[in-house]
Amino acid sequence: MALKPIDNALPLPHETAKFGVNEESKIASLPPPPADPIIDYISSENLEPISDPESEIQGLVEELDSKDWTRVCESLNNVRRFALYHSLLLLPILEKVMLMVVKAMKNPRSALCKTSIMASSDIFKVFGDQSLDSANNAFDNLLLQLLLKASQDKRFVCEEADKALNAMVKSMTPLPLLNKLRPYVRHINPRIRAKAAITISNSVSKMGLEAMNEFGLVSLVQMAADLLNDRLPEAREAARNIVTCIYEAYTRNEEQKQESWQNFCQSSLPPIHAQSMVKITSSQ
Repeated sequence: MALKPIDNALPLPHETAKFGVNEESKIASLPPPPADPIIDYISSENLEPISDPESEIQGLVEELDSKDWTRVCESLNNVRRFALYHSLLLLPILEKVMLMVVKAMKNPRSALCKTSIMASSDIFKVFGDQSLDSANNAFDNLLLQLLLKASQDKRFVCEEADKALNAMVKSMTPLPLLNKLRPYVRHINPRIRAKAAITISNSVSKMGLEAMNEFGLVSLVQMAADLLNDRLPEAREAARNIVTCIYEAYTRNEEQKQESWQNFCQSSLPPIHAQSMVKITSSQ
């Protein structure tokens, strides 16, 4: 019995080779994919006012939520321009804008992340303590992201986040900021603990004894004592700076400074921690 011809038989080897060559030549002739646009990181000093701010403010939040990341970058720079030159227009929607800044900061694109961090710096510089007033935890979310970005390995993002944290400390009243930072010295991530410790140290350096007492002098000393035993040297160094600031404020009007400090530490801390505190300040 004769076999029937098979219409869908596999092509012969030379036909397959010919097909492969043709396809490869087609692919080779295709134009290369477009390169990502280059993002300019504009310093605050080089940003200019918006020509029609009343009109632009209407669509700002929507632009920040765009699917096009380059448009989001442009809108983040507009946020900075609004903060610097048209802050009264930005204030009513500041919480929504801060949440959009947080969203951009979480984006894996480094350019978008860095631009959002730069926007947070300008927001802190202009609005200061007003940035803390949020019913939807906008500041708390922003603070966490900045601590995370300051703790990561991408150097240019890390450095920008450090600048933002410093801008935050310089522009805000220490007491409410310390209350926001306090939980992070117990964070599971040691790098976040270290960045929080450094930020707390910078904030404490702005405080007098009255503000320290309002926060809780014993609580502040205990926080520093815990950080002295932290895994990372940056956290331990920040703790020593905190101890020095507390010591100088506490003993400013004392004649027997070291004795007064030792009595305070012994009454507030376990003996081993009190000893560490006294050792740090013994050369003061």
